[in-house]
Amino acid sequence: MGSMSIWHWLVVLVIIMLVFGTKKLGNIGSDVGKAVKGFKDGVKGSEEENKAPGATGSTQQVADKSTIDVEAKEKNKL
Repeated sequence: MGSMSIWHWLVVLVIIMLVFGTKKLGNIGSDVGKAVKGFKDGVKGSEEENKAPGATGSTQQVADKSTIDVEAKEKNKL
């Protein structure tokens, strides 16, 4: 009695479909899929940046092509 059987889950699913409708549930599913794909692409992109041959031993990273890379130097006090 404490656990939910398959019939309980089917009734819950039918009620959710009646309340939200299949079109809205489909839109939610596609939005979640796009978000997961975007997250995976973002993680994959950051891993590729870390594995780039020029990035080994270098602390410079370019965020995008419009970023200007500069190096700050300390001024010697005389």
